[in-house]
Amino acid sequence: MLRPPRALLLDFGGVLVDAPPQPPAPPELVQRVSELVDGVVSREQIARDIGEGARAYALWRDEVGRAAEPIELSHAQVWADFVTRSWPQEARDAVEREATPLAYAWTWRQQWAVRPGIPEALHAAADAGLPMAVVSNTLSGAAHRDYLAAAGLSGLLAAEFYSDEAGPRKPNPELAHMAARSLGVPIGDCWFVGDSLKRDIVCARRAGAGAAILMRSPRTDRESALPHVEPDARIEDGHGLLALLRQAWGTADRSSART
Repeated sequence: MLRPPRALLLDFGGVLVDAPPQPPAPPELVQRVSELVDGVVSREQIARDIGEGARAYALWRDEVGRAAEPIELSHAQVWADFVTRSWPQEARDAVEREATPLAYAWTWRQQWAVRPGIPEALHAAADAGLPMAVVSNTLSGAAHRDYLAAAGLSGLLAAEFYSDEAGPRKPNPELAHMAARSLGVPIGDCWFVGDSLKRDIVCARRAGAGAAILMRSPRTDRESALPHVEPDARIEDGHGLLALLRQAWGTADRSSART
């Protein structure tokens, strides 16, 4: 049985929110960049380079995730290193000046949806006095933050930590430590809930979280097993998280009654 947590650290995509894949080069983003560079680069090249850049950035994330303490790239670096490298300097400069709002537009997805059972789990945790923080890798934390606010969830969260703002990327344990410190709860008393073995569960173990909880998502199913890396519990969605919390609370209540 898991020991009841004193705080929850929660991933964004795959835990709080369903994040279905989007086209590598969203047409709205291509149009925005095309207007920004004022015809210096063709729409066809912009679409091709954004698509190739998305794939290259994904490969970089996988590669850097094998390091002990990965650090996120800046918005300007992502665009310069993965998208605009071959563009004329004036076009590169125009994109760099708008790198942050462009990162927001690249990250935002109309298809985001709160995962089943998450509102119930977060409300139950809040009613029990558990502080909660988001701990997420992302190109634009601002986009995630705005979505959670629009979904009515941000009021239940004490803090939100995103790699593009904080610096460390999971599985760098510092991102989890930063969140735990902000909540005023020792990391060993926190449950860390994520949908990725190689990023979330490894991060939880490195950080020394009290429990590492794997919530299944399509990304979970795509990942291969990692030797010697196992979560303390596997759940399907927010309903599973709530059931796990109630089980831990019930066990603690029974234990207290016996003493």
